[in-house]
Amino acid sequence: MVDSRLHRGPDLEDAQNFGPDQLATLCAAVADLSWLLDHGYAEHSSLALVGNRYSLRDRQRQAVGRCSCSSAARELRLAHRVGPAEVAGQCVLIDGFNVLTTVELALGGGVLLVGCDGVMRDIVGLRGSYRLVAETRPAIDLIGRQLKAFGVREARWLLDRPVSNSGRLRDLLLEVAGELGVAWTVMLESNPDPELRGSREIVATADSAILERCLRWFGLAGLVVECSVPEAWVIKLGL
Repeated sequence: MVDSRLHRGPDLEDAQNFGPDQLATLCAAVADLSWLLDHGYAEHSSLALVGNRYSLRDRQRQAVGRCSCSSAARELRLAHRVGPAEVAGQCVLIDGFNVLTTVELALGGGVLLVGCDGVMRDIVGLRGSYRLVAETRPAIDLIGRQLKAFGVREARWLLDRPVSNSGRLRDLLLEVAGELGVAWTVMLESNPDPELRGSREIVATADSAILERCLRWFGLAGLVVECSVPEAWVIKLGL
């Protein structure tokens, strides 16, 4: 099916899935899943067990999975986290689609999650397909302005080449960079994850696997949302 959406907004059933009456159940599910992960149980089967116990719908299961982690994983991620003051004068590698879709979703009124590690995430799930929407350019503009406010010396965007419209997004990123007068480059990579995990530069991402392996990271998307989209729909499911 062709993706014809014009906005990066909420799923049709998100009001039901993440309404106030669901938050206690979702928090309990995150606590249970995190406990299982703490005790060495496999993530996939544990999520299925918890999801069945609480009769969670698919989107709710995705949210619980993204918000849960073991205590060891949480400590490892937070040990490498840096704050805004520490990115001044630095080069930052941006996990492009990971960061951008979160800010787009904030602008479009979609649900955002804060889990056990305190990181803000979305549940967009590109699956190899990305479409520029009405929120794309404003989101890029907000990210660029926030990077300037933090005093970032240089930003390097890494985009997954196999994802559809990655070339169009690269062109738009460079266009906005010129308008804002920010120094950034945009690279199309077959698989950016190894470079992000192994970089000695600060990495901007919310990808759990990268957070646990990179040298330094900061939550750029979450900071942009907190500073520039205070009305965003953010739910906290962490411990």
